Amino acid sequence: MSLVTANISTSLDGFVCGPNDSRENPLGDGGERLHEWVYDLASWREIHGIEGGETNRDDEIFAESIENVGAVVMGRRMFDNGEGPWGDDPYEGHWGDEPPFGVPVFVLTHHAREPLEMAGGTTFTFVTDGIERAIELAMDAAGGGDISIAGGASTIRQTLEAGMLDVLEIHLVPILLGNGIRLFERSDVDGIELERTRVVESPVVTHLRYRL
Repeated sequence: MSLVTANISTSLDGFVCGPNDSRENPLGDGGERLHEWVYDLASWREIHGIEGGETNRDDEIFAESIENVGAVVMGRRMFDNGEGPWGDDPYEGHWGDEPPFGVPVFVLTHHAREPLEMAGGTTFTFVTDGIERAIELAMDAAGGGDISIAGGASTIRQTLEAGMLDVLEIHLVPILLGNGIRLFERSDVDGIELERTRVVESPVVTHLRYRL
């Protein structure tokens, strides 16, 4: 059975992105620090076409998070930090000529756009009719694999509020950003219950896994 999962790094004060994010500064001021724990891992380097890397517990957890993913859902902001109509020569996103996903990716947006086929098996499909429809399309495309809600924060919250999220894994980084985009703001659903199923500590990050 396919699971709908979300994995995201947050600061100790709850931010997933620093302030002043933009196309040129996609993670905002200081936001890059939230992801430094993955950059030297063998599993992360492999999907980015880089040899070598560390093999430790953090590496095992990251590899586990991507091993059964059959499709990905993300927000427009995670795709290109843009807003508004795409224009006549639309930007092809932050992910390069060969994005690291290798599976269909469904991008939530208010503005229609033709699908974007990239090298390495990634196709970006732009969905204008909400999170439920995006997950439905992802389920159809996943071939029995899991659906990864890649982010950003708003897309994860929408999935949670729609009652469609099965697993949430937060990678808690010991830094205080002080400002930026929070993972959790006001929720339209009260009293959501989560069951903690795993806590794994390492020197640079704490992995918290919850089942909804």
